[in-house]
Amino acid sequence: MENIIYREETLETFSAQSLDSFVRRQVVRECWRRVDGELVLLPVEYVEDWDLDGRRARAADMVRGLKAGCRLFAALSAGEVVGFAYLKTPLFGIGSRYAELSRFHVSEPWRGRGVGRALFAMACRGARELGAEKLYISAHSAREPMAAYRSLGCVEAVEINRALAEKEPCDVQMEYPL
Repeated sequence: MENIIYREETLETFSAQSLDSFVRRQVVRECWRRVDGELVLLPVEYVEDWDLDGRRARAADMVRGLKAGCRLFAALSAGEVVGFAYLKTPLFGIGSRYAELSRFHVSEPWRGRGVGRALFAMACRGARELGAEKLYISAHSAREPMAAYRSLGCVEAVEINRALAEKEPCDVQMEYPL
């Protein structure tokens, strides 16, 4: 892999400006939607992109999370974040079995190079260290992210986190057994 450093971020290494060069751009053409109880791939077209203010707001939110005990794993190239996986705490669900993989993104130029797979493995280790039995993902329903989650072994969630499902009604609620 091309000079990528993987590490767990801390308040000393991650700031509200850490995502300034991150490219969260995705051209969406198809999304999974629930029709009569079944997931169906439908034409849904838009471009999702984060401007600088959006990147900084998300980074600042993760800084607040780090202060509260959340965990953040990053891939860096030339000192710039090219991918990240963010675990929110506390655990939730019946028996507190789930850790939420709240944010999981790879910068557009770095997709398809194994960065996401490496970060996912780090997030899984981190979730196990927190005592979780499963990762919970409120997954973006576009065709490409869903294919990536499925290739990692994620399946539809057995126990639905209603608050997350209501917050993002078009997301697909997924889980990954640890």
